[in-house]
Amino acid sequence: MSDARVHRMVSEVTVAAPAGVLYGLIADATRWPLFFQPCVHVEQLDFDGSRERLRMWATAGGTIASWVSRRELDVGRRRVTFHQDLTEAPVESMSGVWTVRPLGDRCRVVLEHTFTVIGDVPADVAWVERVTRANSRAQLDRLAQLAACWTRLDELVLSFEDTVRFKGPAEVVFDFLYRAEDWPGRLPHVRALDLVEDTAGVQVMAMDSLGADGGAHRTESVRICFPAAGRLVYKQTLTSPLLAAHTGEWSLTPDERGVTLTARHDVLLREDAAATVAGAAGGQAGLAAAGRHVRDELGRDCLLVLQHAVRHAAGAVRVL
Repeated sequence: MSDARVHRMVSEVTVAAPAGVLYGLIADATRWPLFFQPCVHVEQLDFDGSRERLRMWATAGGTIASWVSRRELDVGRRRVTFHQDLTEAPVESMSGVWTVRPLGDRCRVVLEHTFTVIGDVPADVAWVERVTRANSRAQLDRLAQLAACWTRLDELVLSFEDTVRFKGPAEVVFDFLYRAEDWPGRLPHVRALDLVEDTAGVQVMAMDSLGADGGAHRTESVRICFPAAGRLVYKQTLTSPLLAAHTGEWSLTPDERGVTLTARHDVLLREDAAATVAGAAGGQAGLAAAGRHVRDELGRDCLLVLQHAVRHAAGAVRVL
């Protein structure tokens, strides 16, 4: 570490849930994009059971930041320490610790950050402090919300996927998915789409589309593209009213007989909105009805994209 001034910040929240539940939510960082609003995507690079390296993408003051972190998980002490190996300017170094402290039938979650800023420029320090405080507060507030419904979390989280098989060039299908700015002319349910890619492979997208009932709705997403791996992951930053969070992935898996194109979804249902779909039904029955509705809606739209992507590949003319 350089001689730059070290800055420290501490945020905390007290919640009505077992400490083990909160520790589990913090320890499984691959689920953070679904649970924490600022987090867009997490790739686990390696893990030996207690130490891991993660590549993370998150919103930060109106931008999309990315870094590589090392984390050490201590389940006995319910502590997760972290240190960023690769940072983005103006951050020079960033480390910290999550601690979950039992308080009877409640617990306190403490999140500490220690960081330095390149050149210790006051404006940059203020920006890092502002973003760190905002993201920490957003994470802790969401933990409090999840703690309030932790006994129903399994019913609120829904994961599913749709697949199609085809024979053809996988790279052409990936290009169809990647060039989403062309979707209004290619997909019948997409009316308008704005896409910005200031950093290669990181796309910010706003899409207006039509639902099964003919009603228009708008979604906004951040997409992270991995062309060499045939993967494109995304997080919706503006979701349908039924969803508290929605993440997903498009992936292409070739084998000797063809290519499998898969669309995967992970959603967190908004419990207070389930009644708009379930009517008078409440509890697990209401959540189940809302889950089926979300599954049908997202599955229908994604199958349209899958089918048109495959047709596009079948009709592509490759000039050698």
